[in-house]
Amino acid sequence: MLTKKLKIGIVCPYGWDTPGGVQNHIRDLAEFLIAAGHDVSVLAPAIDEEKLPNYVVSAGKPISIPYNGAVARVLFGPIAYARVRQWIGNGNFDLLHLHEPAIPSISLLACWAAEGPMVGTFHAAAKRQKVIFAIGPILEPAIEKLNARIAVSEAARLTLTDHLETDAVVIPNGIYAKRYADGVPQVKWQGNTIGFIGRFEEPRKGLQVLVDALPIISRFAPDVKVFVAGPGDPKDFEKQIDPQLRKRFEFLGKITEKEKADFMSSVSLYVAPNTGGESFGIILAEALAGGACVVASDIPAFDSLLGGGEYGALFESENSTDLAKVVIDLLRDDEKRRKLAAAGKARSELFDWDVVAQQIFSIYEMAIVGGDGVKVGSDNRSWNRFLSRDEEKR
Repeated sequence: MLTKKLKIGIVCPYGWDTPGGVQNHIRDLAEFLIAAGHDVSVLAPAIDEEKLPNYVVSAGKPISIPYNGAVARVLFGPIAYARVRQWIGNGNFDLLHLHEPAIPSISLLACWAAEGPMVGTFHAAAKRQKVIFAIGPILEPAIEKLNARIAVSEAARLTLTDHLETDAVVIPNGIYAKRYADGVPQVKWQGNTIGFIGRFEEPRKGLQVLVDALPIISRFAPDVKVFVAGPGDPKDFEKQIDPQLRKRFEFLGKITEKEKADFMSSVSLYVAPNTGGESFGIILAEALAGGACVVASDIPAFDSLLGGGEYGALFESENSTDLAKVVIDLLRDDEKRRKLAAAGKARSELFDWDVVAQQIFSIYEMAIVGGDGVKVGSDNRSWNRFLSRDEEKR
């Protein structure tokens, strides 16, 4: 682990006060680094600047754009660029850690604006994006400025090589595994129960796949219940559920980290029916750490995290019949369920911050060798070229 105290600037591309895996990863990383004695400043878009932690600096209010099957809240443009340059100029950083620097966001702006040691982490696992091809000639020189590149999964690494023909070392997202290992089983969530956590209103989170599987599951497990936790208004979604099945669903709203640990230790199965667009699956790692038996769609990121089915059961993505078959099999076989949960819990230790942070620190060490710190660059050609292309389109 790095012994020298570092001043680290981290750039978060997405709105800080919007729930998301990237934001959670950056928050946990920043707080781990601070606890280890490093000086950390995070630059992020934010809607409510008054509620930001003291280590987060607002870059301004984000705007919502469709991206990768969801809605991304990002910030881009001349005003944001000026704020990024000011933050870098005032920071006196030893190193910058930029997350998702290949999408139009303040991370890309920071990559354009800065000179010196820089590390980029790539989270997205997506099909080839037209926007990448449109600004590819401008993106590539920026990505080449990075001293090191990290991908959070093999799926994210392949996305990077596919889009920009460059490579990265795979370091997974981190979790505080011990926090979830201390969950206390709650009677209200026990029995023949299925758990789901996520933004259920987003189609790619796949809750509808579970809804469609329930008529079959309930035939073989008449007392089955589904508990759904996460942000969103369930009223519209409940209208899509067969009236005879609605009583089997209970929407819990957002739950605390302590409640999440209890939840994972209580439900019979944790189901992640996501249909795509996932690069890792932090919630799966947390579920494994909490002792849940995990059932997940076989999208590449989940298949990799679960070792091809060794640490959790897989079903064919978007196939509700196959999901029902896997769920019924596990609800009927307590021993198989316990063995999968135990294997998953051991697997989760690979994602603990004590392990992941050591890997990230080694990348930091490599990036800062011979570096003189981060400075604001005097060359604005990439930004000016982007503006010129934008003007041509108009």
